[in-house]
Amino acid sequence: MDTQHTDNNDTAAEDKVIGYCVKCKEKREMLDVEKVEIKPGRPAAKGKCSVCGTGMYKILPKSAA
Repeated sequence: MDTQHTDNNDTAAEDKVIGYCVKCKEKREMLDVEKVEIKPGRPAAKGKCSVCGTGMYKILPKSAA
């Protein structure tokens, strides 16, 4: 029977960071994401667009620091 459904993508879905790509002009998933801190101590995510490879930043909430 196919009644069992295991969803192991729960943690993978949480790790995905979605940001706005200025080249594609759409929201895209970011690859090679690393958390950085921008000037006034604000946390941000730095990565690349999954489609075109353009560098992307996403400013995160202060609670993510």
